[in-house]
Amino acid sequence: MADASISNNLTGLARAMVNNGWLSEAEADGVGKRASQAGESFVTELIKGKRYKADQIAEFAATSFGFPYLDLSAMDPDSLPQGLLDDKLVQKRRVIALYQRGNKLYVATSDPTHLQALDEVKFQTNQSVEPVVVEDDKLAKLIKLVSDAADNTMAVMNAEDLNLDFVDEEASAAQQDAPGIEIDDAPVVRYLQKIMLDAINAGASDIHFEPYEKYYRIRYRRDGILAEVAQPPMAIKDKVASRIKVLSRLDISEKRVPQDGRMKMVLSKSRAIDFRVSTLPTLYGEKIVMRILDPTSAQLGIEALGYEPFQKELLLNAVQRPYGMVLVTGPTGSGKTVSLYTCLNILNKPDVNISTAEDPAEIQLPGINQVNVNDKAGLTFSAALKSFLRQDPDIIMVGEIRDLETADIAIKAAQTGHMVMSTLHTNDAPGTLTRLLNMGVAPFNVASSVILITAQRLARKLCSCKQPTDLPREAMLDAGFTEDQLDGSWRPYKPVGCDICGGTGYKGRLGIYQVMPITDAMTRIILKGGDESDIADQARLEGVLDLRQAGLLKVKAGLTSLEEVEAVTNL
Repeated sequence: MADASISNNLTGLARAMVNNGWLSEAEADGVGKRASQAGESFVTELIKGKRYKADQIAEFAATSFGFPYLDLSAMDPDSLPQGLLDDKLVQKRRVIALYQRGNKLYVATSDPTHLQALDEVKFQTNQSVEPVVVEDDKLAKLIKLVSDAADNTMAVMNAEDLNLDFVDEEASAAQQDAPGIEIDDAPVVRYLQKIMLDAINAGASDIHFEPYEKYYRIRYRRDGILAEVAQPPMAIKDKVASRIKVLSRLDISEKRVPQDGRMKMVLSKSRAIDFRVSTLPTLYGEKIVMRILDPTSAQLGIEALGYEPFQKELLLNAVQRPYGMVLVTGPTGSGKTVSLYTCLNILNKPDVNISTAEDPAEIQLPGINQVNVNDKAGLTFSAALKSFLRQDPDIIMVGEIRDLETADIAIKAAQTGHMVMSTLHTNDAPGTLTRLLNMGVAPFNVASSVILITAQRLARKLCSCKQPTDLPREAMLDAGFTEDQLDGSWRPYKPVGCDICGGTGYKGRLGIYQVMPITDAMTRIILKGGDESDIADQARLEGVLDLRQAGLLKVKAGLTSLEEVEAVTNL
């Protein structure tokens, strides 16, 4: 007869293995005692005995208790949610977060009956926990891999060449004014640093911190697409927001109105990253968006932007003229600022005086006098422009022409011996001229000042895993290809997906441009009161590619897919 005390001690997986004849009660009790003495799990100690393999135990546990069984070797460690579970909990309880669905967290474990471990996960994350059975040896390898990666990240963050030049005296004073907020909580500081570093390394353009009723998520915008990267515990959302606001010199006691600020992360002696920060009060806390402003993006050179050779020549000829106006148009996030900065970098020489008025200055360029407009203080675009004209400028860049007064001053500057560059939000180049006329600018002033307009979009670039595909000839003709282009000498490519691109099939972005010089014929159309369609017809006659045609050249060159071009351009 079995010892009653042994029988009472057996629970969960051990009890199930005894009931199914896999172990005797004495054997199960012995494994449990040895595991307790060694500080190991029951499953780990059982595998040490070499009686059963990890996959046999995992299959038995999944079948016996009705939980899903997953082969961890198929999981990409980089795809696992970050920061959800404390490293001590992961190591001690041998659990790891796999993925989330709403308020439900799926956790890998080799023993789904280890209720204490699952309860600790539930308490730490404040989420419903669903166990997923995995092989114990593969779980151990994954835990070590994730832990080593976190340690490496921390080592980088604490290295001497990573001087996180965040807090200044004003920020410290703001922190002292609100001692009730524990913004110097070390884990929160390290976590925020990791999120920012990971975003930089991933090539993200924005970081979104978003609080909701039952969860808190962080998303990166990469290649124009938002993707969730983490769902940290709800308990840290206020601390994260306060930490960001202190670093950005914002009022941490004010949570009822939007605020804007900026911070800088010094990665090394030669590289620093600026972050433009925007806060927005929502129903469940402050949503914060950080725009990552990498100065190196303005130093790529015009060749890296994606202009066709003839387009690049037209643009460079225009910006190097002694006077006139060059306008860059497109929606928000289409790369207008980078295009302007690239041109300014080309023109930035010791014998040239360049001044810019921006809202705000996104990238700081040595040798260029940059001014942040401040409407509340009365420093508007028009006020800055008036001041520039008394500063002996050669080149003026206006962040955006928003009203008639700014447009009039910019045009007068272009007419009186200055090169003026600016942006407008219009769909294409011909529409820009109509927009200026609708603002109230006289047709004569438009015709005599504007020398070139570029419209642009950003399209995702195909990853190296791309593959040739066959598309119906009719579909390609409908997209805008001509019969001459479909001569059979090339094939379009489609996205596939691999580890490099994270399965999307795209990595990086390239520009699609419509570069339209203002010719004598266009000037006559403007002076005669012609509309947008008249100018577009003339541009077509002069061989100016519209955005769709320019995008199709990228498809033909194998740089992007037809679907992507159709998504970002209009016929």
